[in-house]
Amino acid sequence: MHTPVSDFPPPSRRIAELAGQCLDNIDGLIGQWMEMINPVRSAYADRVPDADFRSSAWQAFELLLRTVAQLPVPVHIAGVSQRVGEQRARQGVPLDSLLEAARLDFRVVWAALVQRADEEDMAELVTSAYHVWEAVESHVTGIMTAYQRTVLEMGRRQEDERRMWFSRLLESEGHNPTVVRNAALALGFDGAGTFLCAAAPAAEGSGLHRAATALRAAGAPVQYQAVGGDAVLVVELGRRTTWQSVLVRLASTPCGVSPQTNGFAAVPRAAVLAIATAQMLPPDAHSPRLLEDSWLDVLVRRAGDFGTDLAADVLGGLDSPGVSATEAARLLETVTEHLRGSGSIADTAAGLYCHRNTVQHRFARFHELTGRDVRRPDDAALVAVALRARTAAAD
Repeated sequence: MHTPVSDFPPPSRRIAELAGQCLDNIDGLIGQWMEMINPVRSAYADRVPDADFRSSAWQAFELLLRTVAQLPVPVHIAGVSQRVGEQRARQGVPLDSLLEAARLDFRVVWAALVQRADEEDMAELVTSAYHVWEAVESHVTGIMTAYQRTVLEMGRRQEDERRMWFSRLLESEGHNPTVVRNAALALGFDGAGTFLCAAAPAAEGSGLHRAATALRAAGAPVQYQAVGGDAVLVVELGRRTTWQSVLVRLASTPCGVSPQTNGFAAVPRAAVLAIATAQMLPPDAHSPRLLEDSWLDVLVRRAGDFGTDLAADVLGGLDSPGVSATEAARLLETVTEHLRGSGSIADTAAGLYCHRNTVQHRFARFHELTGRDVRRPDDAALVAVALRARTAAAD
C-alpha cells in the first residue's frame, strides 16, 4: 500500500525547544494578548470576569506551546478548547468575537518564538510556521464546535422550557396568577398585552409555523406549539403587529382565529376557541376562518347529542305524514335563505326568484308544521342552530 507523503516538513526540534522555553513566560504572553484583544473584548467584557478570562487564557497558551513543543498535554489542559467554547456560549459572548480573540494566539506565540530565535533558527522557524498555525486552528475549531453544540443544547432547553410553561398555562386555564406571570416571562410576553390566537389541524401546522417564523423575525413575541392534535399560534399584538397584519401572514393557511384578547391570562380560553373554530373548517378550506363567522357550527359541535335532539325537536314536524320530501326541501330552502340573508322578506324572495307572498305562505306553513316562526328573533335563532345541527348530523 502506498503511504502518502506530507507536503510539509516534520516539526523542527529546535522550534519545539523554543516553544518549551516560552512555557516559562506564559504570564508575559497573556499580558501581550490581553492588550491586543481589548478592542474585541470590550463588547462582552462585563460578561466574563477577569479571573475567568486569564485562567482560560493561561490554559490555552499552555496547550498551544506544549503542542508545538511536542510535550505531553495534561488532561485538564487538553480540554480547554471545549470548556472555553461551552462557557463563552453560556455567557453570551458573540462567536465571531470569541474566534477572533482565539486566532490572535498565533500572533502572540509566533512573536515569542521569533524573539527567542537566532539567525540560524529563522529558516527552521519559517518552515515550521504551519505547525504553530495548525495548533492554533485546532484550538479554534474545538472552541467553535463546543460553542455551537452548546448553543443548540441551550436552544433546545429553552424551547422545552417555553413549551412546558405554555402547557402549564393552558392546563391552569389562566386561573393561577403565578403560572400566568411565570409563563409570560418564559415566553417573552407582556402579561398585560393584547393577544391573538390561531389554530390549525396538525396537517396544516406548517402554515402557522411559517407565519410564526416571519412574525418572530419582524420582532413580534410569538409562541407556536402543538396542543393535542392541533397546532396553536399565539401572537402578542403591538404597534407594528396588528390583528390585520397577522391575518395577512395567515392568508393562505386553513386555520381558526379567535378574537383578540386582553391580558395573558385570557390566552388559554382564546386558544380553546381558536381550536374549536379550526375543527369546523370545511375540507376544502384554504384560508383563515374567524370565530365570529363560526359560532353556530362551534355551538353545534360542542352541543354533541343535544344538537341532534334539538334538530329533531325543532324540525321534526317537517317529517310528519302528509309532508312530501319536495315540500320539506322547499320550506328548508326558504327558511335557510332567509336566515343567512338580511332578514328582509323582499330580499329572501329575490334570492329565491319568487314573489314575497310565496315566501310568506311558506313561512306560515313552516310555522304550522314546526311551531316556529322565523320572523320572530327567538325562533329564528333556535331554527338557525337546529339547521346547523341537522346538516352536521347528515355529514
